[in-house]
Amino acid sequence: MPELPEVEITRRVLEPHITGRRIVALKVREPRLRWRVKDDLPAKLAGQRITGTARRAKYLLIRLEAGTLLVHLGMSGSLRILPAGTRRRAHDHYDLLLDSGNTLRFNDPRRFGSLHYTSDDPSRHPLLARLAPEPFDPKFDASYMWRITRRRRTPIKQVLMNSRLVVGVGNIYASEILFRALIRPRRQAQSLSREEVKRLAKEVRAVLEQALEAGGTTLRDFVAPDGELGYFSQSLYVYGRKECRACGTPVRHLTQQGRSSYYCPACQR
Repeated sequence: MPELPEVEITRRVLEPHITGRRIVALKVREPRLRWRVKDDLPAKLAGQRITGTARRAKYLLIRLEAGTLLVHLGMSGSLRILPAGTRRRAHDHYDLLLDSGNTLRFNDPRRFGSLHYTSDDPSRHPLLARLAPEPFDPKFDASYMWRITRRRRTPIKQVLMNSRLVVGVGNIYASEILFRALIRPRRQAQSLSREEVKRLAKEVRAVLEQALEAGGTTLRDFVAPDGELGYFSQSLYVYGRKECRACGTPVRHLTQQGRSSYYCPACQR
């Protein structure tokens, strides 16, 4: 699924195409997403100008003159800027028509994405209010990681994927972060030493930064809204691999909370 790097890349690519544009109409073809798109949303958006974009965790924020759109890509969603008359594909669920003659089109085969609107401070929205600090926030450091891992007996991978503790890290990046921090995914969070926690905090930021530079990755190569492919998948050390890229040891696969985890039994402890 799209994770923090993919959402941030989407934001960066879309921003120059939508900022300053006025919304002509929102056309919803399939409202039954993860949460149903509200019937009154098209009327609220029509005529509003887009003033900018932002990102919070895996949510894309589209700032308007009188509110904010919160867009989540779900597990399989994507946004594209297209000429308004472009022929629809399967799973194209809504179009945000702009006064430029283009449309911002949302495609999502699994329909786990969502579209919300708030006229209040978006940080107070129920979906955002209890999220953890951003990995690139100065507050996210070794001391913070030490505090959230104490007294937690849950596997450290689950801690990394808990958005109330760490935001923006999904399944693929969690496996890579743990590999680079030399920690096995099943280790209890509270069992980590201070040195391991320090490495972990460093690698959370480093892996996400590298993915941003490379253009992101998903189970298939990530495609940004401008059509450019992301190739961070070529840098993966253990996820989906048969052998560890670092030492050649066969990679082990296990399932945690229904998600695949990969680790190297030689490199990780």
